[in-house]
Amino acid sequence: MATKNARSLQASTKQEATADLRRWLGHLAKDNRLAIAREGISLVDELAAVSKKLELDQTVLFPSPSGHDIPVVTNLFTTRSSVAESIGVRDEELLAKFQDAARNPLPCREVATGPVQEVLHIGNVDLLKLLPVPKHNELDSGPYITAALLIARNPRTGRQNVAIHRCQVSGPDRIGVLLLPRHTLNYFRMAEEAGDALDIALVIGIHPVCLLASQAIAALDEDEMEIAGALLGQPIDVVKCKTNTVRVPADAEIVIEGRILPKVREPEGPFGEFPQYYGPRADREVIQVDAVTHRRQPIFHTIVGGGYEHLILGGVPREATLLQHLQRSFPSVLDVRLPRGGTCRYHLVVKIKKMSDGEPKNIIMGAFGGHYDIKRVVVVDQDVNIDDSDEVEWAIATRFQADKDLVVISGAQGSKLDPSSRNGISAKVGLDATTPVDAPPLDFKRIRVKGEENVDLSKALQPSAARTYEHFGIKVEV
Repeated sequence: MATKNARSLQASTKQEATADLRRWLGHLAKDNRLAIAREGISLVDELAAVSKKLELDQTVLFPSPSGHDIPVVTNLFTTRSSVAESIGVRDEELLAKFQDAARNPLPCREVATGPVQEVLHIGNVDLLKLLPVPKHNELDSGPYITAALLIARNPRTGRQNVAIHRCQVSGPDRIGVLLLPRHTLNYFRMAEEAGDALDIALVIGIHPVCLLASQAIAALDEDEMEIAGALLGQPIDVVKCKTNTVRVPADAEIVIEGRILPKVREPEGPFGEFPQYYGPRADREVIQVDAVTHRRQPIFHTIVGGGYEHLILGGVPREATLLQHLQRSFPSVLDVRLPRGGTCRYHLVVKIKKMSDGEPKNIIMGAFGGHYDIKRVVVVDQDVNIDDSDEVEWAIATRFQADKDLVVISGAQGSKLDPSSRNGISAKVGLDATTPVDAPPLDFKRIRVKGEENVDLSKALQPSAARTYEHFGIKVEV
């Protein structure tokens, strides 16, 4: 069965015009970056454990998890480079490409039908019998749908929003959903104030670029699916849901159609979140499921909570938005990075071509205004590799003095998922780790060994088989 799955995924790459999950998996399979797990891996804990073990190395396809007919896939992104690769650009072009797509969205193209509606289930839906929904982290309250695009329509304008929310399967046709203070919650409040439910759709199994676009920090009523189309260079084909007016990607694997119920809250959580802690249990909004549509042989995508895929999906779009935000006011800003150690959310590194000594502090304050999640900003010079945490630490160690280069702000809005905050009230800290403009040239001149970058080790070292140590008095034991 594993070989059959791999062949079918490779074959799907021939449909180059189709921006779907299978196109990406076929590409990975061709390059031997798609691992096939043994059949029958348990959906409870074991699937997530295997996924975590390979999260920086390979995408994993799980045939027949817990005996289920539908396979599960994890780890669509394993490196930052794979994110760039998914939209056909080099690493250094990634943020610029995302910025351009956000500025120039490509409207979706509505079609009459699509593969995602080949099979229809309406009424008496039992999600856990129908779909292979895993339990991820040890203390998660149960199975969670973690990689679904939640698509909702503005009740007043009809414009759509695309986001990812954690969704706990709490009954056969009932889902508890965490709505943070963003656009989905804004739409729901509009509907609830009018006494109405909010029609939504959960889209599972889609080209990873659509997941990436969903995390763009866009304005209300800017449809992130249009950003996805711009990233891919082709409109996303969308089809109207069977039980409501939400439009969903026609080439997705699975769609759950439903409504977020007004005046209804039920317990949800705990759930392992991106800060590597559990989001607490509390009364949350509730989705009533009305229908499920899917391909004839669908693939279920899941994201392990707090895993690398979770972090990088949120990190790259935020970087692009923050870079654009800072460059509007500070042309000296060259690049930004949200490092993994800061959960790709809370810590920001900014690389600049420094023009004046006061500038880094202004940039720090501008960065805090760019997104409320950010709690630490480090500003470094252009000679520092911001993808290397050791280089950033080196800049702090040798170019930063706390009595003059530190910015501290207390009582600001932060992330409610940060357990060190007080219900989202957080302190912010900025570090100016740049060299003074008027410093003598040699004071901050980085040392280097001349010619290191030109060394060809194949010429500089003897082949292993030809090395003789006896001449040097060295005894070699075999």
